[in-house]
Amino acid sequence: MTDTTQPSLSNPLALTIPQDLGGLRLDVALQRMLPDHSRSRLQAWIKEGLVTVDALPSTSKTKVWGGEQVVVEVQVKPENYAFTAEDIPLDIIFEDEHILVVNKPAGMVVHPAAGNWSGTLLNALLFHAPHLKDVPRAGIVHRLDKDTSGLLVVAKTLAAQTNLVRQLQARTVKREYRAIVWGQIWRNGVIDQPIGRDPRSRTKMAINRMGKPAVTRYEVLERFSVQTYMRCNLETGRTHQIRVHMQHLKAPIVGDPIYGFRGIVPIRAMTQTLRDEVSQFNRQALHAIKLGLLHPATDEFMEWQIELADDMKALLEAMRHEDVRDEEDFEFSFGGLSTEPYLADADYEDEDDSDFEDDDEGDDDLELEEDA
Repeated sequence: MTDTTQPSLSNPLALTIPQDLGGLRLDVALQRMLPDHSRSRLQAWIKEGLVTVDALPSTSKTKVWGGEQVVVEVQVKPENYAFTAEDIPLDIIFEDEHILVVNKPAGMVVHPAAGNWSGTLLNALLFHAPHLKDVPRAGIVHRLDKDTSGLLVVAKTLAAQTNLVRQLQARTVKREYRAIVWGQIWRNGVIDQPIGRDPRSRTKMAINRMGKPAVTRYEVLERFSVQTYMRCNLETGRTHQIRVHMQHLKAPIVGDPIYGFRGIVPIRAMTQTLRDEVSQFNRQALHAIKLGLLHPATDEFMEWQIELADDMKALLEAMRHEDVRDEEDFEFSFGGLSTEPYLADADYEDEDDSDFEDDDEGDDDLELEEDA
């Protein structure tokens, strides 16, 4: 039976203080015995009660004289277990010996990083297919944001991974998303605006003339009193692409905590039912619903489509039961931003982007693409 428990993040270490360290403070003696750990880290462990001397708690200033039995609960860095297999269920849409297509749920991080060293899609893949430890990034070739749900393709061999990366670079991978945005969009259109790091916030992306080319095609599927249900197709795969482009269109995605506008929710224009659904919707309403690509081994075009995520279905149902307002009576406030109707991207071509500076830390085309 396979052990699926999480690895321990502590490692008890039993030591005996040597006589030649007699007369030193406990923290100094331990630092000499454990040179791989800094003195400040050892002091923190002592303060947290993770170090005992002759089975008793102690302090950093305690003198040792040699012969004491010391137990140190060595704390292992969580990133050391980033590539550990974890028994996490996967919703597998398709699998053969070359590729794996999964439906990623909202809330799951794709690749381990600071703050998310476990519980990721990568950890789940390593449990499902242990041989992926020999494939860079466990076969992951593109990402979805943590709170974006939907389809992802994973390579199961190095050859398949190389092929998929080339397809992504050649923009032959077809990716369709569904999004629910604030406001009423009246036309289908194309957003062709470069994306790079936001010079005012290095954790965000923004329309940046010195960024990388980014193209999103969008189509109105349903229009409601204060929201629009849309189809979005990516021609490129920049970090946060759809979210940034929808913000640029002045139609931020419902639930987006980063690229939404302050005070965007028009409380007075919604029924209590819709208010409740919106308040309970705790992620951006974005779902990767369709994926198409050339199979790395057969060169045959394959396409997969899944259902809309359940939480987005519920939100849509609440929107459909709203009273539709007359178009001429509709107003939508952006807290000081323009309230003119939502138009195609061409209507914003003259917008001044002069505040954006050069950015040399954008996505590398050879690195993972982060679709949403």
